[in-house]
Amino acid sequence: MSSRDAILGRIRASLKSDPADTARAEAVALRMKKAPRGIIPIRGQLPHAEKVELFCKMAEKLSATVDRVKNYDAVPKSVAAYLRGRNLPAALRMGDDKRLAAMPWDKQRALQIKHGASDGDDEVGLSHAATAVAETGTLVLASGRANPTTINFLPEYHVVVVDAADIEGDLEAALARIRRSFGKGQMPRTVNLISGPSRSGDIEQKIILGAHGPRALHLIVVGG
Repeated sequence: MSSRDAILGRIRASLKSDPADTARAEAVALRMKKAPRGIIPIRGQLPHAEKVELFCKMAEKLSATVDRVKNYDAVPKSVAAYLRGRNLPAALRMGDDKRLAAMPWDKQRALQIKHGASDGDDEVGLSHAATAVAETGTLVLASGRANPTTINFLPEYHVVVVDAADIEGDLEAALARIRRSFGKGQMPRTVNLISGPSRSGDIEQKIILGAHGPRALHLIVVGG
């Protein structure tokens, strides 16, 4: 018997539950299949254009900076402009996201691009959000080779591309989108919810940016 079996066995014994109780198993399966939905705040329940505006507004309230571009072809130019504006080296790290790879990076000839997970020596990381939450200005990033989680936390500056069409009004809708995109019963190993740059208020009750992650978060919202 494994440790897991022993633990579950003790729980069943305390609940006086019979493993062969099919009625209980069916009730659990039905509950998971048709789980009741909680109360959803009305703030994010808006027409799409207003939802995107709310997301940008809330993200800026959390100390993120936002640039809006018309299409994906404009993203490399926007990234290069952000690096120049911050007086940062023309270099960044990104994963294997197909949407990012298809952008015209060759037009920014001075920009050096590294691929794969960050080793901690990258000053700037670039990711593509899976979805975002308008009511809180929160990014939702799924782990994997396309967008390694290390890029979310190790570089000092994190640039995230968000497709306006992927912005949801509330967290519940954003998580439902993640489940649909990966398929039933499948979820990424890690889903990171990011609201603004890293910060801490533990030291003399002063907000310190970059305490345990990027000191700056820049969003590029594509489309409307």
